[in-house]
Amino acid sequence: MIAMNIYCKLPFGKLHHRNLTIIEVAEKLGRTPSSLAMKLVNFASLDPDLQARGIKGLEGASKADKEIWREFHEDWESYGYESERKLQLLFNSPLSALEPEPTEITLNKTRGVQVPNITESEATVKVRIGQNFFRETILANYERRCCITGNPIPELLVASHILPWSKCPEHRLNPCNGLCLGRTQDTAFDRGLITFNDDYQLVISKYLRDFLPEPTLERNFMDYCGKQIRLPEKFNPDMDFLKSHREEIFIGE
Repeated sequence: MIAMNIYCKLPFGKLHHRNLTIIEVAEKLGRTPSSLAMKLVNFASLDPDLQARGIKGLEGASKADKEIWREFHEDWESYGYESERKLQLLFNSPLSALEPEPTEITLNKTRGVQVPNITESEATVKVRIGQNFFRETILANYERRCCITGNPIPELLVASHILPWSKCPEHRLNPCNGLCLGRTQDTAFDRGLITFNDDYQLVISKYLRDFLPEPTLERNFMDYCGKQIRLPEKFNPDMDFLKSHREEIFIGE
């Protein structure tokens, strides 16, 4: 699970034994960097987004590799959270230190991770851990740049949900439900002032256009209207999710 977590956050070109993240995680796991790197490249062989780009990875993916790949993609909410929790505990990070005394965790093949006796404080920590997984995965796969403007300032970037967090809990941690956006673009997307078509091109609402001419809007939105966003290396935005945003949230032309 930790290996899959790391795979989500590293580009294919960094899946090698010299990568500092791989070295540090492997040391904590009691494995060699080479063995962990090989596991990650095995996952790459199962990734349809990389295959579409002509990247094959290794061909030695085991039955267990395929099983954990399937489980993550069927239940991002449970496996994204649990893998991040394990990673945080592995490094004794401040985030994991906020978690209450650990309770027994069981892995159910159909329902995912079951955490008994959830209190309000535990639920809050669980949300924070899950959000950390989602944010780090989204920002890493978009090379820590806004997919519209290319803004590279971390403090101004948001791992934005396509389907709203409150309405679609099963997709809260699904990387295909994410976009890396600057804060201004994130607010506009959340309020339905902008959206994206089936070609991943930016579409501007009539409401926003009614404020033109306005230099700020020109720089933040109109300069990119009709242009395709910067797509991630993997976990492309789900087309059905974008369609739902256009039909249910976008204000319209």
